[in-house]
Amino acid sequence: MSDIGKRIKEVREANHLSQVELAKICESNQATIAKTETGKTAPSLKLLLHMAEYFDISMDYLCCRADQPEGKLFECKPRLNATSEDMKQFIEMCFDPASPYNAKLKDTLFQMMEESKQ
Repeated sequence: MSDIGKRIKEVREANHLSQVELAKICESNQATIAKTETGKTAPSLKLLLHMAEYFDISMDYLCCRADQPEGKLFECKPRLNATSEDMKQFIEMCFDPASPYNAKLKDTLFQMMEESKQ
């Protein structure tokens, strides 16, 4: 169970969210998120479904059955009505933070996004 909690924490931290913010997204509370992340309680199906939908990742990934967020049956269907903030969050998730080119590539994409609005 602690592996799932660790995975949930990794996803939350990778998206720069606090436990309180994740709890609001998942219609839960901070105490539940904390207990889940530390393995003291099993995540509810509702929590997993909210996270999978919000972060556009598979349940297999959240439950540690797959090592890639898209899982085995993932089919990418980008949202055409995505907001700028959604796109920025998507771009943040696409790059390996350890890459020396990460910041430059992200900045270039953000710049292209802004230019396409004009």
